[in-house]
Amino acid sequence: MSHKSKILVTGGCGYIGAHTIVDLIENGYDVISVDNLSRATTQLLAGIADITSVQVKNYAIDLCIAKDIATLFAQHPDISGIIHFAAYKSVPESVAQPLSYYHNNLASLINLLQMVQQYEVPYFVFSSSCSVYGNTQQLPVTEDTPLPRAESPYGNTKQIGEEIIRDFSHTHSGSRHALLRYFNPVGAHPTALIGEIQPIPQNLVPYITQTAIGKRPQLTVFGNDYDTRDGICLRDYIHVCDIAHAHTLALRYLAQSTADNRCEVFNLGSGTGNTVLEAIAAFERVAQMPLPYVIGARREGDAAAVYADNQKARALLGWQPRYDLDDMMRTAWIWEQRNTQ
Repeated sequence: MSHKSKILVTGGCGYIGAHTIVDLIENGYDVISVDNLSRATTQLLAGIADITSVQVKNYAIDLCIAKDIATLFAQHPDISGIIHFAAYKSVPESVAQPLSYYHNNLASLINLLQMVQQYEVPYFVFSSSCSVYGNTQQLPVTEDTPLPRAESPYGNTKQIGEEIIRDFSHTHSGSRHALLRYFNPVGAHPTALIGEIQPIPQNLVPYITQTAIGKRPQLTVFGNDYDTRDGICLRDYIHVCDIAHAHTLALRYLAQSTADNRCEVFNLGSGTGNTVLEAIAAFERVAQMPLPYVIGARREGDAAAVYADNQKARALLGWQPRYDLDDMMRTAWIWEQRNTQ
């Protein structure tokens, strides 16, 4: 894949999408974005421009509308890679609204793959999730860990999405696919010009920073009777910039690969797990302030513990996480302070 290859990033105005666009631009790629802005704004595009001095074009279309995607590809028939982030991603919301999740997350994927087939787009990177592992008893999870029944409709859309891509790869020889299962992306770009925007937090770290800055009275830790070292849910936190760079590396890997297998799966995690209380302690350490929190009931759909074996990504992609838990909390806190002012 030559530099200045054109990469389509779906969900490019979102948290991981924006950080990945920065990484792609810094590695010489030409990027266009699709984001219907139903769950994002153009704020991060402005941050991308400030960091890279590149104005990325966003097409505010709905990927579930096939004719709109067809129009986009007619305008950009030279797209050489797709990184597909665009999806609904709240576990509790998916439990409450399963049909919305199945429609949005799967119809958009199918429509995109039809364009991959029609336009012979050679490289496709799919944003999957550690949620595919459900409440697995095997830790750390490897890419070969058997997938149990998903714990939520959201997790199930990622399992089904992977199956769709795998089946497609068996019949379509013109493209290669990477399925990236990320664990818990946190933190913000070191410049604090882009980060995670969640007016109503769906994830732990925005809840921590919004509580610390006074937007929320306290943090609720969901459940303290799990089979973990302190009874609290254990997760594998990974800095968003490390996640972003893995997408650039995945494109390079697909371009260089000569393997018969046209669909590869990679775990993107730190390789270790931290409980929510350990994450809170890291925040208190870097922010030098106490965080008010209470223990609440378990939350439906939450697995007790999931963390990654990341050796495959290290070996095949040459991926090396650069940021530790304190870095994650520090950059998230600087972003929160900058974004609140």
